[in-house]
Amino acid sequence: MNSWQDIATQISSHTQRPFVVEQSRSISGGCINQAYLLEGAGQRYFVKLNSPSQEDMFAAEAQGLQAMAATHSIAVPQPICWGSTHHQAFLVMDYFHTGASAQASSRLGEQLAHMHRSTQSPFGWHRDNTIGSTPQPNAYTHHWVDFLREQRLGFQLQLAVRNGFGTALHAQGARLLEQLEAFFTDYQPSPALLHGDLWSGNYAVQKNGQPIIFDPAVYYGDREADIAMTELFGGFDSDFYAAYQSQWPLDTGYSVRKTLYNLYHILNHANLFGGGYARQAQQMINRLLSELN
Repeated sequence: MNSWQDIATQISSHTQRPFVVEQSRSISGGCINQAYLLEGAGQRYFVKLNSPSQEDMFAAEAQGLQAMAATHSIAVPQPICWGSTHHQAFLVMDYFHTGASAQASSRLGEQLAHMHRSTQSPFGWHRDNTIGSTPQPNAYTHHWVDFLREQRLGFQLQLAVRNGFGTALHAQGARLLEQLEAFFTDYQPSPALLHGDLWSGNYAVQKNGQPIIFDPAVYYGDREADIAMTELFGGFDSDFYAAYQSQWPLDTGYSVRKTLYNLYHILNHANLFGGGYARQAQQMINRLLSELN
């Protein structure tokens, strides 16, 4: 049951413009949330819905969008309001029209490099959020290797144990965690503001030709983690990488560390969806361990 009247009242309150839902249409919003386009009084909004228990997830997403917008680097949907009714949690954002541009990919690379220049200390974020529907802990940590070990890979490996993915994955994963420092002997990352879940499905081109990114899992971490994920699940084109490198070249060790960073996402997919992702994670761990021999 959709409480459109309650949500419309929230929209009106936050925008200071009267809004009444004249039309609602279900649209694609991924596999976690329901998504709708709401229209009325010449206004359009993109709305995500989930169970009332997910209100905190939407609040974290909205704050992540606000953090990225505050860098004045790359376009993101503007969160309008979020909260819950008796029936569901909701997040309302402005609606954008998609288009195409031959230059959008290059612009994305340049603008992402600019966003990554936004820094703070230490690593982490002021609140936990989610990666997909999995909790993502972001407790502030002064050393990147400790953050990566405890808040990212170690957390996912513990979930894998609880999900019954066998002793081999856990044993090899534990070996990897013990030796993480070896991947950072000549490289010490600074905390950069990350999108956190930057695959091609979370990127689009607006009607004006400008790139826009959405569905974040924001935190301050190694910028290589964002770039690594862009190489998963289809990847981005060569113009994107060339433009990013022109603004802020990557360290030569990235070619090895990208497997380390993408292991986090493959473990998460194993914990969410099972199937072949656990085997892929095992293969990635073995490959990383072989780099240490």
